[in-house]
Amino acid sequence: MARNKERRGRTAAPETLRETVDGGLAELVPDRERARAWTLLVDGAPQSHVDLDDPAHLDFAYQRRLGHVIDLAAPAGRPLHAVHLGGGALTLARYVAATRPRSTQQVVEIDAPLVRFVRRALPLEPAARIRVRGGDARAGLGRLPDGWADLVVADVFSGARTPAHLTSTEFLAEVRRVLKPGGHYAANIADGPPLAHLRGQIATAAAVFPELALAADPVVLRGRRFGNAVLVAADTPLPVAEFTRRVATDPHPGRVEHGRALADFTGGASPTTDASAKPSPPPPPSVFDA
Repeated sequence: MARNKERRGRTAAPETLRETVDGGLAELVPDRERARAWTLLVDGAPQSHVDLDDPAHLDFAYQRRLGHVIDLAAPAGRPLHAVHLGGGALTLARYVAATRPRSTQQVVEIDAPLVRFVRRALPLEPAARIRVRGGDARAGLGRLPDGWADLVVADVFSGARTPAHLTSTEFLAEVRRVLKPGGHYAANIADGPPLAHLRGQIATAAAVFPELALAADPVVLRGRRFGNAVLVAADTPLPVAEFTRRVATDPHPGRVEHGRALADFTGGASPTTDASAKPSPPPPPSVFDA
């Protein structure tokens, strides 16, 4: 009898939420270790993780590295003007709102049904100053005024690939136009052996920005498996030492390359232009295996 009462008193575990969006089947899978946390997948590819009780918690390694960029973009707690190209579950916009109250943020996400699904299932805090615009990331960037943003974050994937028009020097010239002097650009870049796309993206950023740093798992940098790298760029010196320390002490430690080592890693790759741009390579099927 006591066991039956205990069973009736337990809160049922939340179920996976599913909805068809422009990008395919979107799923919000509950995190069994965190009461109000969810992982967003689109057609089986993990996109974002959100903890509604603790939006400052970043579960994915690459998002944690982007979080370090956000933390180091300005003195702690200072509000930012931030642009997020690609919305997903709005994880990084929620992070900025939680760690830098009164920040003003613009999110550009082309998949309007995905935005509606996420906002309905995982509502934003009322005080969060986050405006979500529908449409293409580059077109949305083009509507912003010169020198508006302290931070631009690019995390755009269509079918697990970054669209070609978001990989060129012309695109990064638009990013630099929108950034304030001393502002930071951070991009999530996915690639695998032989890392031709990643090397080309570093060369492309170097053609537009004088200061660069790259953070990734060592096995990804050695070209042993497909994975994510975070590229950071600015027109003023980056806080490389502190960024390196934070990345190295993450739960899944990464490595940071900059300066001559990063130039050597690029291996003579040429910048990508609109005329030569291609989508990022598709991940191998095994990447998303359980």
